[in-house]
Amino acid sequence: MAPTPGILYVTMQPKPGLPTSQFHDWYNNEHGPTRLRLSFIANGFRYRATDLDGPGKGLPEWLAIYDVTDTAELTKDGYTRLRTDAVKSQREKDVMSQIAVDRRILDFVESRESEDFRRLEDVKDGLEENVIVAVSLSLHPGEEHRKELDRWYAVEHIDMLSKVPGWLRTRRFMTSPVDGKGATEYLALHEYAPKNGLGGDKFKAAISTPWAESIMTKTVQERRRRTYDLSYTFGPAPRDLAPLSSADAPIFTSPDGQTKTLPGSQGGGSGGAIESYVTTQDGVHLPYRLEGSSDPHAPLIVLSNSVLVTWGIWDEFITAFFSNAANEKYRVLRYGTRGRTSDCGSQPVTIDVLASDIIDLLDALRVPKAAALVGVSLGGATVLNAALKYPNRVAAFVSCDTNANSPAGNSKAWGDRIAVAEKEGASQAGQPVVGEQLAEMTTKRWFAGNNESRFRTVKAMVESNSLAGFKKTVEALFAYDLRGEMKVSEVRGAFVVGSGDGVLPGAMKEMAASYGKNGAEYVVVDGAGHLPMVEEPRKFEAVISKFLAGP
Repeated sequence: MAPTPGILYVTMQPKPGLPTSQFHDWYNNEHGPTRLRLSFIANGFRYRATDLDGPGKGLPEWLAIYDVTDTAELTKDGYTRLRTDAVKSQREKDVMSQIAVDRRILDFVESRESEDFRRLEDVKDGLEENVIVAVSLSLHPGEEHRKELDRWYAVEHIDMLSKVPGWLRTRRFMTSPVDGKGATEYLALHEYAPKNGLGGDKFKAAISTPWAESIMTKTVQERRRRTYDLSYTFGPAPRDLAPLSSADAPIFTSPDGQTKTLPGSQGGGSGGAIESYVTTQDGVHLPYRLEGSSDPHAPLIVLSNSVLVTWGIWDEFITAFFSNAANEKYRVLRYGTRGRTSDCGSQPVTIDVLASDIIDLLDALRVPKAAALVGVSLGGATVLNAALKYPNRVAAFVSCDTNANSPAGNSKAWGDRIAVAEKEGASQAGQPVVGEQLAEMTTKRWFAGNNESRFRTVKAMVESNSLAGFKKTVEALFAYDLRGEMKVSEVRGAFVVGSGDGVLPGAMKEMAASYGKNGAEYVVVDGAGHLPMVEEPRKFEAVISKFLAGP
């Protein structure tokens, strides 16, 4: 049976006792993203009514619309289980007990759009505004009334609405058989630009023709009209830091432990932090941590790790970064590089795959263009490659302690290290890990100084890395060459290296000189080895902050 596209249409009215920040945190960071992770839910939007002082007085303030590729999926276990107490978080149960909800499933009927229409969910367009006029009709009994309504929309009404300034799209729906509510509702969603001609002469003409008057008096039994402004566009990854800056924002952990929201006191900057995951195009889960400014449009900086470590290598840098008042305007995204766990996907891991992981993160978090990518070692090659391959998504990059191409003998050197780990045969929680011997060797090679606490922290990261993940992801370093693309790149960049990182200071000086038409910035962090953000976080912060401030 062919799929039946449609929408899930949900109105909500919170009770007065529910704090606004908790309502939005739950909806934007838990409820909505969970549904957007379902393959048959194409997008999701929240709207806020603008007619509460007029015809909408006393009616629900909030509306959510989800486009569904097949409304029958809303009756199956993949979706219905999300609404059971066994799956709901305690927060969801508590919040929903304080909300009046009306939920409808409607099948698609027809759509017409203007040349100016752009899909709100398209990240690259960066659109975050529109107005919806929702017109719901109940008809007198009889098939002839439905046919007359369809004919009026098709022949006259939509055509006249299309002449109203700012009109973008009209879509029509009717109650789906799977809705189970009995009575049939005919819903039209008219979308307009923020600046529009609603209430103007052309709009009045469209709703006051003799045919329109006949439809409303002879065909329609009841008419309901609401006007809404777009409030929020869901993505498959929670990203709304604004509710977390509130004093009454609680800590939240999802039942599966994969999503956490932390109030402002526990995140970098003032906006709190969100920890969750995205799913890449090839099905790999990448955990991430988003923190910083609560402004949803704040510029985003992405930090990319070295092989064998967690995002914890950036902890002291983050503290220093947000202690600088000039950096409070930023959001910062850290993520778990493919290969930290054994969940690496089935395709070979290359630096092109790792660069595409960054784009998948940006897409899931609805970021059209990153303000800067900062990466070290494998992450340094990754961010450089992302800037080269996706210049329209990256405004700037800082590549640290890496090479423009795979050094001779790189595959053998890493092969020897893999052999060390395999020989030790270490495991944690029943899974093979890199182990203590390679961790000791690697961390000694990376560090220029003798800070014992930092050394132990990084060594523990290396030791606990999945052995399978390490073996697969390190292959990205075996054979790559970015030198040709670097020569013609126009993305602003910088190359940063620890003074004690072997031969890399000289190699990276050459990289900077050969980059683009006029070269790129080159900075040496004194006293640091392979991980300058770990050994010299304040010096490294000064370098990054100066770079972000511009030439």
